[in-house]
Amino acid sequence: MSHDTLPRPRPRPVKTGKGPAGPPPAGRGRRHWTKRPNPVAGLGSLLWLVVVIIPIYAMISASLTSQDKALTGNPLSPPTDPTLDNYNTVLHSGFGHLLANTVIVAVAVVGIVLALCVPLAYVAVRTRDRWSGMAFRLFLLGVAIPAQAVVVPLYLLIAKLDLYDSLLAVILPTAAFAMPVSVLVLVGTLRDVSEELYEAMALDGASPQRMLFQLAIPMAKGGISTVVIYAALQAWNGFLFPLIFTQSDEPRVLTLGLFNYVSQFGVNIPALLASVVLSGVPIFAVYLVARRALVGGLMGVGGK
Repeated sequence: MSHDTLPRPRPRPVKTGKGPAGPPPAGRGRRHWTKRPNPVAGLGSLLWLVVVIIPIYAMISASLTSQDKALTGNPLSPPTDPTLDNYNTVLHSGFGHLLANTVIVAVAVVGIVLALCVPLAYVAVRTRDRWSGMAFRLFLLGVAIPAQAVVVPLYLLIAKLDLYDSLLAVILPTAAFAMPVSVLVLVGTLRDVSEELYEAMALDGASPQRMLFQLAIPMAKGGISTVVIYAALQAWNGFLFPLIFTQSDEPRVLTLGLFNYVSQFGVNIPALLASVVLSGVPIFAVYLVARRALVGGLMGVGGK
């Protein structure tokens, strides 16, 4: 046998003291987290659920009772003879007109807030000059100014602009007082967007407007959802501005419509609570639609 045909020795496996060579067995390297029970957190959640559920249950239960039984018996006991007459009374007493006005005010306030606050927050984050910083600080001052302190100057200004007793007299001040918190939320959200993403788009020749619409806004969905819910709640539950800046029934909103069930000689409690229940359904639906983006934004930028 020649030297070229001799079999070559196989390399021996090197012993490392860590077991045989080869892929690690399944499950190795994974961390198994064990969920420990937290009775304190569970008890606190249960107490908070009771605090939230009991008033809602009492309100719905009282709205299903008649007027003569509203002030008698246990308010937490279920109605013995439930009726929908209170809801029928509310729906046939101009509730549709009040709801339409409130929806117009809420949609207009949300549109104004988003149209102004998103570009302003983007400029405050991306611009490093003193003017953008001063504008941002000026908006933050609005957080410390209560609406009650400036209601008289606002009344004179709206009267001068000939906007008194109109929906615009409610929309503009409501949007103005919702903007400071909205800018603060959006600035905090846009600051979490990575600088490398802006630099990558800048290298591709993207303009600031394109960065705003294709990068900043999609990555700030959580903050925008928070602003939408906050501005909508401010407009939906607003009472001071509709009370001061409107007078006739034409621009009346839901919060003022509750006075229809309060008279000089008494209060129609079941109809009043039925109106409250009906007025809370639309804004609750808005929350259900935006809650996924809201929770995603709280977990990370854009829910990523």
